Amino acid sequence: QVQLVESGGASVQSGESLRLSCAASAYTKYMAWFRQAPGKERKGVAAIRIDGGFQYYVDSVRGRFTISRDNASNKIFLQMNSLKPEDTAMYYCAAKDAGSLNLEGYNIWGQGTQVTVSS
Repeated sequence: QVQLVESGGASVQSGESLRLSCAASAYTKYMAWFRQAPGKERKGVAAIRIDGGFQYYVDSVRGRFTISRDNASNKIFLQMNSLKPEDTAMYYCAAKDAGSLNLEGYNIWGQGTQVTVSS
């Protein structure tokens, strides 16, 4: 079973940037970032196909967040710019081998890293 470990979460001010990292113990075809705010459902943010680097974003983060990967180290990253208080959430890394480039069907999850954005 592939294991995922996130890092990089922090408390920042509105408008600042953060870069999250996720280290995978082995290759998976698709990886993604999800987030869950207190009292709300977990929602997808961005996904990447490891082979080729194709990316997928939800509208609320497109243009502010960038997902990328380092194939040599089995890591993905989420560069988050112009952070807003509504970006406050626990951010989770996820992975899957089946399906297509989207935010559905992920069956491997990390433990999460907290991002808090203050106004």
